[in-house]
Amino acid sequence: MPREGLDKTALALSLLGLLALWWVVSLGADPDVLPGPGEVWRILVGEAQSGVLWTHIGATLLRVAAAFALAMGVGLVIGLALGSSERADRWFGAWVMVFLNVPALVVIVLCYLWIGLNEVAAIVAVAVNKTAMVAVTVREGVRALDPAVAEMARAYRMSWAKRMVHVVLPQLWPFIAAAVRNGLAIIWKIVLVVEFLGRPNGVGFQIHLYFQLFEVGHVLAYALSFTAVMLVIEYGFVQAWERKVVRWRRVSA
Repeated sequence: MPREGLDKTALALSLLGLLALWWVVSLGADPDVLPGPGEVWRILVGEAQSGVLWTHIGATLLRVAAAFALAMGVGLVIGLALGSSERADRWFGAWVMVFLNVPALVVIVLCYLWIGLNEVAAIVAVAVNKTAMVAVTVREGVRALDPAVAEMARAYRMSWAKRMVHVVLPQLWPFIAAAVRNGLAIIWKIVLVVEFLGRPNGVGFQIHLYFQLFEVGHVLAYALSFTAVMLVIEYGFVQAWERKVVRWRRVSA
């Protein structure tokens, strides 16, 4: 069986094992505290059929996409600048570390206080929390660039645009891919916190609502629904894209 088929089989069996463990544990637990997979599935189907689930998942996905695009764009520019210039890194590298270590909750609260309880504040809060991580990852990628390849590009008098496309970016793709994967994993969690604290819709808002009602089944249903969406994005799109952009490294090796 090809490697990709083995990976998918292992993933499916692993998730089934986790589901079986949940079912076994739920057998000895209070259904109000830990409902079983069957009950959560029933809730999930009901929310999906009513259309409520899709409305809130859509709202969360839009916030994730907007914050992710903003964080990746700004973080990429900052990382390239800091990695390319020792002087810039000396003066501004500490700024990135400060933002990297400020708790996400603090950034969210400050954005809501300064900007207001609106979509701009929500997206900015999430993007700020992720931008520093992207910048650090890309900065390390720039530092790891092969100087011999850069020297060859200069010897052939390649333009700046060609050097970026054919020399710099191919070497940075593994670092960018790592930033994309970590970014998606972190951003959607922060978006849920943002929605929990101050938005009128989204998966986080629904979790907050059912938390107040102590409806554990509904909390699990919404949490698992969006986890499933992110798993589809990760295994269906991100990993396929990553294999494509780093294929040249395997070929050259």
